[in-house]
Amino acid sequence: MRPLTYSRAADVQDAIALATANPASAFLAGGTTEVDLIRAGISRSEHLVDINELPLRGVEDLPDGGLRIGALARMSDVARTPGVVERYPAISRALLLGASEQLRNMASMGGNLRQRTRCAYLRDGVSPCNKREPGSGCAALDGLNRGHAILGTSAHCIATHPSDVAVALVAFDAVIRTVGPAGERTIPFDDFFLLPGDTPELEHPIAPGELIVGIDVPGAPIARGSVYLKFRDRQSYEFALVSVAAAIEVDDDRVAGVRIAMGGVGTKPWRARRAETALVGSPANETSFRHAAAVELAEAVVREHNAFKVELAQRAMVRGLVRSLNGRQS
Repeated sequence: MRPLTYSRAADVQDAIALATANPASAFLAGGTTEVDLIRAGISRSEHLVDINELPLRGVEDLPDGGLRIGALARMSDVARTPGVVERYPAISRALLLGASEQLRNMASMGGNLRQRTRCAYLRDGVSPCNKREPGSGCAALDGLNRGHAILGTSAHCIATHPSDVAVALVAFDAVIRTVGPAGERTIPFDDFFLLPGDTPELEHPIAPGELIVGIDVPGAPIARGSVYLKFRDRQSYEFALVSVAAAIEVDDDRVAGVRIAMGGVGTKPWRARRAETALVGSPANETSFRHAAAVELAEAVVREHNAFKVELAQRAMVRGLVRSLNGRQS
């Protein structure tokens, strides 16, 4: 047991001030991840700043047809918001597949993005893990790595990011809005999740006391035909071995626009930009889809137990594109 102190913030600036006053502070929203990490001795937080009373639960339409999602909006509420279901079905589906109903009712959107990897070597508290203890090594490299990443890895970490909805959000160029001691700023989604490189302990470019206040999703007509597919060891709520968010636009039987992102294969939510580039202008058929998938996975680095993910990811990408092309979500 470790002693913890607790404060309840009255507004955003109060939350920032409370967190800044103690460097070992963490913001508390749904509590579905931070509390577990504290109990396991992984999080070094000593002071919790409860932000649940802040007015950050809304989901609003933006003038360009996009969405502004409050950081404290609960996953279940966002998944069922009509504007999300109609204009971004992949986001809605990713949320519904992300956790049980009980967790979705508690978990916040901001907290979902800040959750730590589910790598067992991080969470067991004793194995070498560069995320937990920089310089200690990575037990997953030669350990049981069936669920680990094959893209964006380094010699220091191969852990995957667990979020489902982050995969769909990165596909549609979402932007994260924050407020901190230095003021407001926006962070493109693809820049918010850092590759491990030589510093796997650094997962986000977030300063001490900086608070996520919302997520902006720009208007994207292509998203109306988007799908989210998740492949896992069991059909009950489980983290993805491979997942894919896909949307495609076709003009005269050729790909005019495409969005692809994957989960379960990268050390961060993985935007498949090489595949997108390969597809634009190509015939809208399975042959082109398979070629693009192979291009994206060409740089995969596999380990003893996760080599199967290369083929699984390619098939998932093809299936996602076919279903988007045919207008089917499931």
